[in-house]
Amino acid sequence: MADVRRLCLVLGDQLSFDLASLEGLDPSRDRVLLVEVMEEARHVPHHPQKIALIFSAMRHFAEALRQRGVEVHYVELDDADNSASVPGELLRWQALLGPGEVHLTECGDWRLEQSLKDSGVPIQWHADTRFLCSREGFQRWAADKKQLRMEFFYREMRRKSGLLLNGDGTPVGGSWNFDADNRKPLPKKITASYPLHFANDAITQRVLALVAERFTDHYGALTTFDYPVTHGDAQQLWAAFLDYGLAAFGDYQDAMASDEPYLFHARISAALNIGLLDLRQLCSDVEAAYWSGTVPLNAAEGFIRQLIGWREYVRGVYWLKMPDYAQGNLFGNTRALPEFYWTGDTRMNCMRQAIGQSLKHAYAHHIQRLMVTGNFALLAGIVPRDICEWYLAIYMDAFDWVELPNTLGMVMHADGGYLGSKPYCASGQYIKRMSDYCRDCAYKVSESTTEDACPFNALYWHFLMRHRNTLGRNQRLAMVYKNLARMPEPKQQALWERGQTLLARLDANEPL
Repeated sequence: MADVRRLCLVLGDQLSFDLASLEGLDPSRDRVLLVEVMEEARHVPHHPQKIALIFSAMRHFAEALRQRGVEVHYVELDDADNSASVPGELLRWQALLGPGEVHLTECGDWRLEQSLKDSGVPIQWHADTRFLCSREGFQRWAADKKQLRMEFFYREMRRKSGLLLNGDGTPVGGSWNFDADNRKPLPKKITASYPLHFANDAITQRVLALVAERFTDHYGALTTFDYPVTHGDAQQLWAAFLDYGLAAFGDYQDAMASDEPYLFHARISAALNIGLLDLRQLCSDVEAAYWSGTVPLNAAEGFIRQLIGWREYVRGVYWLKMPDYAQGNLFGNTRALPEFYWTGDTRMNCMRQAIGQSLKHAYAHHIQRLMVTGNFALLAGIVPRDICEWYLAIYMDAFDWVELPNTLGMVMHADGGYLGSKPYCASGQYIKRMSDYCRDCAYKVSESTTEDACPFNALYWHFLMRHRNTLGRNQRLAMVYKNLARMPEPKQQALWERGQTLLARLDANEPL
Protein backbone atom coordinates (compact mmCIF):
# COMPACT_ATOMS: atom_id res chain seq x y z
CA MET A 1 0.00 0.00 0.00
CA ALA A 2 1.26 3.44 -0.93
CA ASP A 3 2.19 5.81 1.86
CA VAL A 4 -0.87 7.63 3.15
CA ARG A 5 -0.24 11.30 3.79
CA ARG A 6 -3.55 12.18 5.40
CA LEU A 7 -6.49 10.23 6.83
CA CYS A 8 -9.68 12.29 7.01
CA LEU A 9 -12.40 10.96 9.28
CA VAL A 10 -15.85 12.20 8.24
CA LEU A 11 -18.71 11.77 10.70
CA GLY A 12 -22.32 11.01 9.83
CA ASP A 13 -23.44 14.62 10.29
CA GLN A 14 -20.58 16.05 8.19
CA LEU A 15 -21.53 14.93 4.69
CA SER A 16 -20.45 18.11 2.89
CA PHE A 17 -18.05 18.14 -0.04
CA ASP A 18 -16.60 21.44 1.19
CA LEU A 19 -16.03 20.19 4.73
CA ALA A 20 -13.03 22.00 6.20
CA SER A 21 -11.10 18.79 6.90
CA LEU A 22 -11.44 17.76 3.24
CA GLU A 23 -9.86 20.92 1.85
CA GLY A 24 -6.65 20.28 -0.06
CA LEU A 25 -7.41 16.59 -0.38
CA ASP A 26 -4.95 14.78 -2.67
CA PRO A 27 -6.70 11.69 -4.06
CA SER A 28 -3.37 10.02 -4.77
CA ARG A 29 -2.05 10.25 -1.20
CA ASP A 30 -5.01 10.90 1.10
CA ARG A 31 -7.79 8.66 2.34
CA VAL A 32 -11.28 9.35 3.70
CA LEU A 33 -12.80 7.19 6.43
CA LEU A 34 -16.51 6.84 7.25
CA VAL A 35 -17.77 4.42 9.88
CA GLU A 36 -21.14 3.10 11.01
CA VAL A 37 -20.85 2.16 14.68
CA MET A 38 -23.24 0.75 17.23
CA GLU A 39 -22.20 3.16 19.98
CA GLU A 40 -23.51 6.17 18.07
CA ALA A 41 -26.68 4.36 17.03
CA ARG A 42 -27.51 3.22 20.55
CA HIS A 43 -26.23 5.76 23.08
CA VAL A 44 -29.88 6.85 23.09
CA PRO A 45 -32.59 4.75 21.39
CA HIS A 46 -32.59 6.72 18.14
CA HIS A 47 -35.66 6.54 15.93
CA PRO A 48 -35.08 3.83 13.29
CA GLN A 49 -35.65 6.37 10.51
CA LYS A 50 -32.93 8.61 11.93
CA ILE A 51 -30.45 5.74 11.90
CA ALA A 52 -31.52 4.83 8.37
CA LEU A 53 -31.14 8.42 7.17
CA ILE A 54 -27.61 8.77 8.48
CA PHE A 55 -26.36 5.36 7.33
CA SER A 56 -27.90 5.73 3.86
CA ALA A 57 -26.65 9.30 3.44
CA MET A 58 -23.17 8.21 4.54
CA ARG A 59 -23.11 5.39 2.00
CA HIS A 60 -24.30 7.69 -0.78
CA PHE A 61 -21.71 10.29 0.20
CA ALA A 62 -18.95 7.68 0.11
CA GLU A 63 -20.00 6.69 -3.42
CA ALA A 64 -20.08 10.33 -4.50
CA LEU A 65 -16.54 10.84 -3.18
CA ARG A 66 -15.34 7.75 -5.05
CA GLN A 67 -16.86 9.13 -8.25
CA ARG A 68 -14.71 12.22 -7.66
CA GLY A 69 -11.61 10.03 -7.53
CA VAL A 70 -11.25 9.91 -3.75
CA GLU A 71 -10.24 6.65 -2.10
CA VAL A 72 -12.72 5.94 0.68
CA HIS A 73 -12.56 3.36 3.43
CA TYR A 74 -16.09 2.60 4.58
CA VAL A 75 -16.96 0.48 7.60
CA GLU A 76 -20.48 -0.88 7.62
CA LEU A 77 -22.25 -1.73 10.86
CA ASP A 78 -21.98 -5.48 10.34
CA ASP A 79 -18.35 -5.57 9.19
CA ALA A 80 -16.62 -8.35 11.12
CA ASP A 81 -13.78 -6.16 12.42
CA ASN A 82 -15.98 -3.21 13.39
CA SER A 83 -14.95 -2.08 16.88
CA ALA A 84 -18.40 -0.50 17.46
CA SER A 85 -17.12 3.00 18.35
CA VAL A 86 -15.76 5.97 16.40
CA PRO A 87 -12.55 6.25 18.45
CA GLY A 88 -12.04 2.50 18.14
CA GLU A 89 -12.34 2.65 14.35
CA LEU A 90 -10.02 5.62 14.13
CA LEU A 91 -7.39 3.76 16.14
CA ARG A 92 -7.84 0.65 14.00
CA TRP A 93 -7.49 2.49 10.69
CA GLN A 94 -4.59 4.55 11.93
CA ALA A 95 -2.78 1.30 12.65
CA LEU A 96 -3.78 -0.21 9.28
CA LEU A 97 -2.85 2.78 7.10
CA GLY A 98 -0.13 4.51 9.09
CA PRO A 99 -1.10 8.02 7.92
CA GLY A 100 1.24 10.92 8.52
CA GLU A 101 -1.69 13.07 9.68
CA VAL A 102 -5.25 12.56 10.90
CA HIS A 103 -7.75 15.33 10.11
CA LEU A 104 -11.20 15.87 11.58
CA THR A 105 -13.77 18.66 11.60
CA GLU A 106 -15.21 19.69 14.96
CA CYS A 107 -17.93 17.33 16.20
CA GLY A 108 -21.53 18.23 16.90
CA ASP A 109 -21.51 16.29 20.17
CA TRP A 110 -19.32 17.12 23.17
CA ARG A 111 -19.36 13.47 24.27
CA LEU A 112 -18.00 12.21 20.94
CA GLU A 113 -15.45 14.98 20.54
CA GLN A 114 -14.11 14.34 24.03
CA SER A 115 -13.83 10.60 23.39
CA LEU A 116 -11.84 11.29 20.21
CA LYS A 117 -9.55 13.70 22.05
CA ASP A 118 -9.03 11.02 24.70
CA SER A 119 -8.33 8.29 22.12
CA GLY A 120 -4.59 8.91 21.97
CA VAL A 121 -4.69 9.65 18.24
CA PRO A 122 -3.02 12.99 17.37
CA ILE A 123 -5.74 14.83 15.45
CA GLN A 124 -5.52 18.03 13.44
CA TRP A 125 -8.86 19.68 14.20
CA HIS A 126 -10.67 21.99 11.78
CA ALA A 127 -13.35 24.57 12.59
CA ASP A 128 -16.76 23.70 11.19
CA THR A 129 -17.07 26.41 8.57
CA ARG A 130 -20.58 25.28 7.62
CA PHE A 131 -21.72 27.71 10.35
CA LEU A 132 -21.47 31.49 10.13
CA CYS A 133 -20.24 31.90 13.69
CA SER A 134 -17.26 29.93 14.96
CA ARG A 135 -17.07 28.62 18.49
CA GLU A 136 -14.43 31.24 19.25
CA GLY A 137 -16.51 33.98 17.65
CA PHE A 138 -19.48 33.18 19.85
CA GLN A 139 -17.26 33.06 22.91
CA ARG A 140 -16.03 36.56 22.14
CA TRP A 141 -19.60 37.81 21.66
CA ALA A 142 -20.78 36.22 24.92
CA ALA A 143 -17.84 37.45 27.02
CA ASP A 144 -18.88 39.34 30.17
CA LYS A 145 -22.60 38.89 29.48
CA LYS A 146 -24.56 37.55 32.48
CA GLN A 147 -27.45 36.55 30.23
CA LEU A 148 -27.43 35.93 26.51
CA ARG A 149 -30.24 37.05 24.24
CA MET A 150 -30.70 35.61 20.80
CA GLU A 151 -32.15 38.82 19.37
CA PHE A 152 -28.93 40.77 19.81
CA PHE A 153 -26.81 37.88 18.49
CA TYR A 154 -29.14 37.61 15.50
CA ARG A 155 -28.60 41.26 14.63
CA GLU A 156 -24.85 40.67 14.63
CA MET A 157 -25.31 37.72 12.27
CA ARG A 158 -27.46 39.83 9.96
CA ARG A 159 -24.76 42.49 9.84
CA LYS A 160 -22.07 39.86 9.29
CA SER A 161 -23.96 38.14 6.48
CA GLY A 162 -25.47 41.27 4.92
CA LEU A 163 -28.82 39.53 4.58
CA LEU A 164 -31.97 41.66 4.23
CA LEU A 165 -30.09 44.91 4.82
CA ASN A 166 -30.48 48.27 3.14
CA GLY A 167 -27.46 50.02 1.65
CA ASP A 168 -26.90 51.96 4.87
CA GLY A 169 -26.86 48.78 6.99
CA THR A 170 -30.36 49.19 8.43
CA PRO A 171 -32.78 46.26 8.30
CA VAL A 172 -35.16 46.00 5.37
CA GLY A 173 -38.67 46.93 6.44
CA GLY A 174 -37.44 49.04 9.35
CA SER A 175 -37.28 46.21 11.86
CA TRP A 176 -34.89 43.37 12.61
CA ASN A 177 -37.63 40.96 13.62
CA PHE A 178 -41.16 40.35 12.31
CA ASP A 179 -42.00 37.53 14.70
CA ALA A 180 -45.22 39.29 15.75
CA ASP A 181 -46.49 38.70 12.19
CA ASN A 182 -45.65 34.97 12.31
CA ARG A 183 -48.20 33.66 14.81
CA LYS A 184 -51.43 33.15 12.90
CA PRO A 185 -53.53 30.01 13.37
CA LEU A 186 -54.36 28.09 10.22
CA PRO A 187 -57.69 29.17 8.66
CA LYS A 188 -60.03 26.35 7.68
CA LYS A 189 -59.89 27.31 4.00
CA ILE A 190 -56.10 27.03 3.72
CA THR A 191 -54.35 23.73 3.03
CA ALA A 192 -50.69 22.94 2.52
CA SER A 193 -49.06 20.82 -0.15
CA TYR A 194 -47.60 17.58 1.18
CA PRO A 195 -43.79 17.67 0.80
CA LEU A 196 -41.97 15.59 -1.76
CA HIS A 197 -41.59 11.87 -1.27
CA PHE A 198 -38.33 10.19 -2.25
CA ALA A 199 -38.21 6.62 -3.50
CA ASN A 200 -35.73 4.34 -1.77
CA ASP A 201 -32.94 3.17 -4.08
CA ALA A 202 -30.97 -0.04 -3.64
CA ILE A 203 -28.56 1.47 -1.12
CA THR A 204 -31.37 2.81 1.06
CA GLN A 205 -33.30 -0.45 0.81
CA ARG A 206 -30.28 -2.36 2.12
CA VAL A 207 -29.94 0.12 4.98
CA LEU A 208 -33.62 -0.13 5.85
CA ALA A 209 -33.31 -3.93 6.00
CA LEU A 210 -30.27 -3.61 8.26
CA VAL A 211 -32.01 -1.19 10.61
CA ALA A 212 -35.17 -3.31 10.69
CA GLU A 213 -33.07 -6.30 11.75
CA ARG A 214 -30.73 -4.66 14.25
CA PHE A 215 -32.89 -2.05 16.00
CA THR A 216 -36.17 -3.80 16.69
CA ASP A 217 -36.21 -2.45 20.27
CA HIS A 218 -36.14 1.22 19.19
CA TYR A 219 -39.40 3.15 19.09
CA GLY A 220 -40.71 4.57 15.82
CA ALA A 221 -41.93 3.40 12.42
CA LEU A 222 -39.51 2.54 9.64
CA THR A 223 -41.86 1.79 6.74
CA THR A 224 -42.77 5.47 6.25
CA PHE A 225 -39.17 6.51 5.50
CA ASP A 226 -39.13 8.87 2.52
CA TYR A 227 -36.38 11.40 3.26
CA PRO A 228 -33.71 12.66 0.87
CA VAL A 229 -30.36 10.91 1.36
CA THR A 230 -28.32 12.65 -1.35
CA HIS A 231 -27.38 16.25 -2.04
CA GLY A 232 -29.44 16.20 -5.24
CA ASP A 233 -32.61 14.97 -3.54
CA ALA A 234 -32.17 17.44 -0.70
CA GLN A 235 -31.97 20.23 -3.29
CA GLN A 236 -35.24 19.03 -4.81
CA LEU A 237 -36.92 19.15 -1.39
CA TRP A 238 -35.59 22.66 -0.85
CA ALA A 239 -36.73 23.83 -4.29
CA ALA A 240 -40.23 22.52 -3.63
CA PHE A 241 -40.40 24.46 -0.37
CA LEU A 242 -39.30 27.65 -2.10
CA ASP A 243 -42.06 27.19 -4.66
CA TYR A 244 -44.91 25.97 -2.46
CA GLY A 245 -44.17 26.60 1.21
CA LEU A 246 -42.08 29.67 1.94
CA ALA A 247 -44.67 32.32 1.06
CA ALA A 248 -47.06 31.03 3.73
CA PHE A 249 -44.37 29.96 6.19
CA GLY A 250 -44.18 33.40 7.78
CA ASP A 251 -47.88 33.65 8.66
CA TYR A 252 -48.42 30.05 9.72
CA GLN A 253 -45.10 28.78 11.06
CA ASP A 254 -46.62 28.50 14.57
CA ALA A 255 -49.87 26.89 13.45
CA MET A 256 -50.83 23.28 14.18
CA ALA A 257 -53.53 21.10 12.62
CA SER A 258 -54.77 17.55 13.12
CA ASP A 259 -53.21 14.97 10.83
CA GLU A 260 -51.05 17.68 9.18
CA PRO A 261 -47.49 16.97 10.27
CA TYR A 262 -45.75 19.47 7.99
CA LEU A 263 -48.06 22.32 6.91
CA PHE A 264 -45.79 25.04 5.45
CA HIS A 265 -42.56 23.88 7.06
CA ALA A 266 -39.61 22.98 4.86
CA ARG A 267 -38.72 19.60 6.42
CA ILE A 268 -35.09 20.31 5.48
CA SER A 269 -33.55 20.54 8.96
CA ALA A 270 -32.30 16.95 8.96
CA ALA A 271 -30.68 17.34 5.54
CA LEU A 272 -29.10 20.62 6.63
CA ASN A 273 -27.81 19.23 9.91
CA ILE A 274 -26.03 16.29 8.26
CA GLY A 275 -24.49 18.36 5.47
CA LEU A 276 -26.72 17.71 2.45
CA LEU A 277 -27.67 21.38 2.22
CA ASP A 278 -25.61 24.54 2.62
CA LEU A 279 -26.69 27.23 5.08
CA ARG A 280 -25.40 30.13 2.99
CA GLN A 281 -27.16 28.94 -0.14
CA LEU A 282 -30.46 28.54 1.70
CA CYS A 283 -30.29 32.05 3.09
CA SER A 284 -29.32 33.47 -0.29
CA ASP A 285 -32.23 31.69 -1.96
CA VAL A 286 -34.70 33.03 0.62
CA GLU A 287 -33.39 36.55 0.32
CA ALA A 288 -33.60 36.34 -3.46
CA ALA A 289 -37.21 35.15 -3.19
CA TYR A 290 -38.02 38.23 -1.15
CA TRP A 291 -36.27 40.66 -3.50
CA SER A 292 -38.06 39.09 -6.47
CA GLY A 293 -41.41 39.72 -4.80
CA THR A 294 -42.45 36.07 -4.57
CA VAL A 295 -42.53 35.90 -0.76
CA PRO A 296 -43.43 38.50 1.91
CA LEU A 297 -40.85 39.97 4.24
CA ASN A 298 -42.18 38.25 7.37
CA ALA A 299 -41.69 34.85 5.69
CA ALA A 300 -38.18 35.60 4.45
CA GLU A 301 -37.03 37.24 7.68
CA GLY A 302 -38.64 34.55 9.83
CA PHE A 303 -36.92 31.75 7.94
CA ILE A 304 -33.53 33.47 7.91
CA ARG A 305 -33.87 34.19 11.65
CA GLN A 306 -34.31 30.48 12.33
CA LEU A 307 -31.12 29.70 10.39
CA ILE A 308 -28.60 32.42 11.26
CA GLY A 309 -30.24 33.52 14.49
CA TRP A 310 -31.60 30.71 16.59
CA ARG A 311 -29.69 27.79 15.02
CA GLU A 312 -26.31 29.49 15.32
CA TYR A 313 -27.19 30.85 18.76
CA VAL A 314 -28.00 27.48 20.35
CA ARG A 315 -24.82 25.98 18.88
CA GLY A 316 -22.83 28.80 20.43
CA VAL A 317 -24.45 28.29 23.83
CA TYR A 318 -23.81 24.54 23.64
CA TRP A 319 -20.06 24.83 23.06
CA LEU A 320 -19.71 27.75 25.44
CA LYS A 321 -21.32 25.97 28.40
CA MET A 322 -20.67 22.23 27.95
CA PRO A 323 -20.26 19.86 29.68
CA ASP A 324 -21.79 21.39 32.82
CA TYR A 325 -24.75 22.75 30.86
CA ALA A 326 -26.22 19.27 30.45
CA GLN A 327 -26.69 18.95 34.22
CA GLY A 328 -29.03 21.96 34.54
CA ASN A 329 -32.17 21.36 36.60
CA LEU A 330 -33.34 24.73 37.95
CA PHE A 331 -36.61 23.43 39.36
CA GLY A 332 -35.16 20.28 40.89
CA ASN A 333 -37.40 18.02 38.80
CA THR A 334 -37.53 14.34 39.76
CA ARG A 335 -40.46 12.94 37.75
CA ALA A 336 -39.60 10.33 35.11
CA LEU A 337 -40.71 10.74 31.50
CA PRO A 338 -44.19 9.17 31.09
CA GLU A 339 -44.37 6.03 29.01
CA PHE A 340 -46.87 7.61 26.60
CA TYR A 341 -44.08 9.75 25.15
CA TRP A 342 -42.80 6.54 23.55
CA THR A 343 -46.21 5.19 22.49
CA GLY A 344 -48.57 8.13 21.94
CA ASP A 345 -51.14 6.31 24.12
CA THR A 346 -52.90 9.30 25.71
CA ARG A 347 -56.38 10.85 25.64
CA MET A 348 -54.88 14.34 25.17
CA ASN A 349 -55.37 14.85 21.44
CA CYS A 350 -52.63 17.48 21.10
CA MET A 351 -50.10 15.13 22.67
CA ARG A 352 -51.38 12.16 20.69
CA GLN A 353 -51.08 14.12 17.46
CA ALA A 354 -47.58 15.46 18.17
CA ILE A 355 -46.19 12.19 19.54
CA GLY A 356 -47.98 10.06 16.94
CA GLN A 357 -46.49 11.95 14.00
CA SER A 358 -43.08 11.94 15.71
CA LEU A 359 -43.17 8.16 15.94
CA LYS A 360 -44.44 7.87 12.36
CA HIS A 361 -42.17 10.41 10.67
CA ALA A 362 -39.40 11.24 13.19
CA TYR A 363 -40.59 14.82 12.75
CA ALA A 364 -42.51 17.57 14.51
CA HIS A 365 -42.19 21.29 13.92
CA HIS A 366 -40.91 23.73 16.52
CA ILE A 367 -44.25 24.73 18.08
CA GLN A 368 -45.35 21.12 18.49
CA ARG A 369 -42.06 20.45 20.27
CA LEU A 370 -42.02 23.63 22.36
CA MET A 371 -45.67 24.23 23.21
CA VAL A 372 -47.13 20.71 23.24
CA THR A 373 -44.71 17.92 24.19
CA GLY A 374 -42.20 20.34 25.72
CA ASN A 375 -44.80 22.41 27.55
CA PHE A 376 -46.27 19.29 29.12
CA ALA A 377 -42.84 18.09 30.28
CA LEU A 378 -42.16 21.52 31.81
CA LEU A 379 -45.50 21.71 33.63
CA ALA A 380 -45.27 18.10 34.82
CA GLY A 381 -41.77 18.54 36.26
CA ILE A 382 -40.04 15.90 34.14
CA VAL A 383 -36.34 15.33 34.77
CA PRO A 384 -34.57 17.48 32.14
CA ARG A 385 -32.17 14.71 31.17
CA ASP A 386 -35.10 12.37 30.42
CA ILE A 387 -36.89 14.74 28.07
CA CYS A 388 -33.61 15.81 26.45
CA GLU A 389 -32.79 12.19 25.65
CA TRP A 390 -36.29 11.70 24.24
CA TYR A 391 -35.93 14.63 21.85
CA LEU A 392 -32.44 13.48 20.86
CA ALA A 393 -33.73 9.97 20.18
CA ILE A 394 -37.04 10.63 18.48
CA TYR A 395 -36.30 13.39 15.97
CA MET A 396 -34.55 13.00 12.64
CA ASP A 397 -32.81 16.37 12.89
CA ALA A 398 -31.74 16.11 16.55
CA PHE A 399 -28.03 16.29 17.25
CA ASP A 400 -26.68 17.17 20.65
CA TRP A 401 -25.47 20.69 19.78
CA VAL A 402 -28.94 21.76 18.65
CA GLU A 403 -31.19 19.53 20.76
CA LEU A 404 -29.72 20.08 24.21
CA PRO A 405 -29.91 23.90 24.43
CA ASN A 406 -33.34 23.92 22.78
CA THR A 407 -34.74 21.36 25.21
CA LEU A 408 -32.90 22.01 28.44
CA GLY A 409 -32.79 25.80 28.01
CA MET A 410 -35.82 26.85 26.00
CA VAL A 411 -38.29 24.04 26.73
CA MET A 412 -37.43 23.22 30.34
CA HIS A 413 -35.88 26.54 31.50
CA ALA A 414 -33.53 24.24 33.41
CA ASP A 415 -30.51 26.49 32.80
CA GLY A 416 -31.96 29.20 35.03
CA GLY A 417 -32.77 31.59 32.21
CA TYR A 418 -29.34 31.70 30.59
CA LEU A 419 -30.69 30.94 27.13
CA GLY A 420 -34.24 32.33 27.43
CA SER A 421 -35.63 35.02 29.69
CA LYS A 422 -38.74 33.10 30.80
CA PRO A 423 -40.23 29.61 30.75
CA TYR A 424 -42.44 28.91 27.72
CA CYS A 425 -45.32 27.65 29.86
CA ALA A 426 -48.92 27.84 28.69
CA SER A 427 -52.36 26.47 29.42
CA GLY A 428 -54.57 24.64 26.97
CA GLN A 429 -55.86 27.98 25.71
CA TYR A 430 -52.68 28.51 23.71
CA ILE A 431 -53.08 25.14 22.02
CA LYS A 432 -56.74 25.93 21.28
CA ARG A 433 -55.76 29.25 19.72
CA MET A 434 -53.02 27.82 17.50
CA SER A 435 -54.60 24.50 16.45
CA ASP A 436 -57.76 22.46 15.98
CA TYR A 437 -56.52 19.77 18.37
CA CYS A 438 -58.99 20.63 21.15
CA ARG A 439 -61.97 19.98 18.87
CA ASP A 440 -61.53 16.19 18.94
CA CYS A 441 -60.07 15.82 22.42
CA ALA A 442 -61.52 13.72 25.24
CA TYR A 443 -60.81 16.63 27.57
CA LYS A 444 -62.52 20.03 27.66
CA VAL A 445 -60.18 22.96 27.18
CA SER A 446 -62.86 25.25 28.66
CA GLU A 447 -62.60 23.45 32.01
CA SER A 448 -59.76 23.51 34.54
CA THR A 449 -60.69 21.58 37.67
CA THR A 450 -63.24 18.94 36.64
CA GLU A 451 -62.32 15.34 35.90
CA ASP A 452 -62.72 15.94 32.16
CA ALA A 453 -60.81 19.26 32.21
CA CYS A 454 -57.79 19.76 29.93
CA PRO A 455 -54.75 18.66 31.97
CA PHE A 456 -52.71 21.59 30.65
CA ASN A 457 -54.96 24.08 32.44
CA ALA A 458 -54.51 22.94 36.04
CA LEU A 459 -50.90 21.90 35.48
CA TYR A 460 -50.10 25.39 34.20
CA TRP A 461 -51.30 27.07 37.38
CA HIS A 462 -49.86 24.31 39.56
CA PHE A 463 -46.45 24.91 37.96
CA LEU A 464 -46.65 28.64 38.65
CA MET A 465 -47.77 28.06 42.23
CA ARG A 466 -45.08 25.57 43.14
CA HIS A 467 -42.31 27.68 41.60
CA ARG A 468 -43.50 31.07 42.81
CA ASN A 469 -40.29 31.64 44.80
CA THR A 470 -38.16 31.02 41.71
CA LEU A 471 -40.27 32.74 39.07
CA GLY A 472 -42.26 35.35 40.99
CA ARG A 473 -39.70 38.09 40.33
CA ASN A 474 -39.45 37.38 36.59
CA GLN A 475 -40.65 40.58 34.90
CA ARG A 476 -42.06 38.69 31.92
CA LEU A 477 -44.32 36.71 34.27
CA ALA A 478 -45.39 39.67 36.41
CA MET A 479 -48.86 39.95 34.85
CA VAL A 480 -49.44 36.20 35.16
CA TYR A 481 -48.64 36.25 38.86
CA LYS A 482 -50.89 39.29 39.34
CA ASN A 483 -53.71 37.31 37.75
CA LEU A 484 -52.97 34.41 40.07
CA ALA A 485 -53.04 36.71 43.10
CA ARG A 486 -56.45 38.07 42.08
CA MET A 487 -57.86 34.57 41.72
CA PRO A 488 -60.26 33.59 44.55
CA GLU A 489 -58.66 31.28 47.10
CA PRO A 490 -61.16 28.42 46.51
CA LYS A 491 -60.30 28.53 42.78
CA GLN A 492 -56.58 28.41 43.51
CA GLN A 493 -57.10 25.48 45.85
CA ALA A 494 -59.18 23.59 43.28
CA LEU A 495 -56.47 24.11 40.64
CA TRP A 496 -53.79 22.93 43.05
CA GLU A 497 -55.75 19.80 43.95
CA ARG A 498 -56.47 18.99 40.31
CA GLY A 499 -52.78 19.43 39.51
CA GLN A 500 -51.81 17.18 42.40
CA THR A 501 -54.20 14.51 41.13
CA LEU A 502 -52.78 14.65 37.61
CA LEU A 503 -49.18 14.43 38.84
CA ALA A 504 -50.07 11.51 41.09
CA ARG A 505 -51.46 9.69 38.06
CA LEU A 506 -48.22 10.28 36.21
CA ASP A 507 -46.25 8.92 39.16
CA ALA A 508 -48.49 5.84 39.19
CA ASN A 509 -47.81 5.40 35.42
CA GLU A 510 -51.50 5.91 34.67
CA PRO A 511 -52.13 7.31 31.19
CA LEU A 512 -53.78 10.70 31.00
